[in-house]
Amino acid sequence: MVSTRSCTRFRPATTGECGRNGALACPGRTWSDFQVFEEEILIKRLLDAGYAVREVKKASGGVIAMSGLVTLADDSPVFAKTLLGPDRDIFTVEAAGLAELRETGGAITPEVLCASSRLLVLEKMQPRRDDERFWEQLAHTAAALHTSTTAERFGWHRPGWLGRLRQDNTWDSDGHAFLAERRILRWLSEPLVEAAFDAAERQALERLCAALPELVPDRPPCLTHGDLWQENIVATADGAPVLIDPAVSYNWPEIDLSMLWCSPRPPASDRFFAVYEEITGIDDGWRDRMDLFHLRELLSVIAHDDDDWGAAETVRRIIAPFRRDGGPARI
Repeated sequence: MVSTRSCTRFRPATTGECGRNGALACPGRTWSDFQVFEEEILIKRLLDAGYAVREVKKASGGVIAMSGLVTLADDSPVFAKTLLGPDRDIFTVEAAGLAELRETGGAITPEVLCASSRLLVLEKMQPRRDDERFWEQLAHTAAALHTSTTAERFGWHRPGWLGRLRQDNTWDSDGHAFLAERRILRWLSEPLVEAAFDAAERQALERLCAALPELVPDRPPCLTHGDLWQENIVATADGAPVLIDPAVSYNWPEIDLSMLWCSPRPPASDRFFAVYEEITGIDDGWRDRMDLFHLRELLSVIAHDDDDWGAAETVRRIIAPFRRDGGPARI
């Protein structure tokens, strides 16, 4: 439950609050002091929300928000994050997603202490262990989430976010149409995605989406985390898996599997897939579908201007069989 601690709507960003390219957009600041600047902004917003702050240590791993491990004046630890720019409902949606995973899906999520348009404060969690026992526990968590929450429609009761861009969760009874229109083709209108692919490549992606009924088995949706890669998995003090930073919707479970399967992960995580497969009885072809489901994440990475590890080239490889122009995927 969200705390009753003062967590009001904050003032719009001032001209001193620059964008992610801080050293370039903020007169008088250099790249080397931008980390200090981020901490200043986070401290200010914590103070505005009524928190007495003793220390902030910038957290590693996040690519969207400014986040830190915070020690309050009473020595209690919390995790907090904020965003620059105009007010948005990213943090209130995230808080609602954490509640949905916990209350509907039975997963462990951090307690939400404060959620506003400009600040999220959570119970502090611990780094996870990367051993086979931890990943086996996570497999039980994901399997319980996916098998206990089957529904009749795809989507969610409110729009969401994937990173800092909107996720369309409009309800749909057709899973193939939902995957095509709201998780894959939705990205084609983003300027950076539009610039990354030529007409033949865009048409190939559209043909792939038209073929989804032949490629993906039709079955009921379930509650999914939506952004389940290794950086969004932490632990309780006794080592149990904790899910953070969700982009929830009712969807096919491969959305979650593909994020883990296709993103960087430690070798011990192979145990997750073996146990998950045993518990759920998912059909043998699930591995063949991982690239199809991961298209959403690849296109999102490009749209977020984070294509520094070959996302566009991976998309071209996946859509190559659907080209009809006689040419290879562009390199």
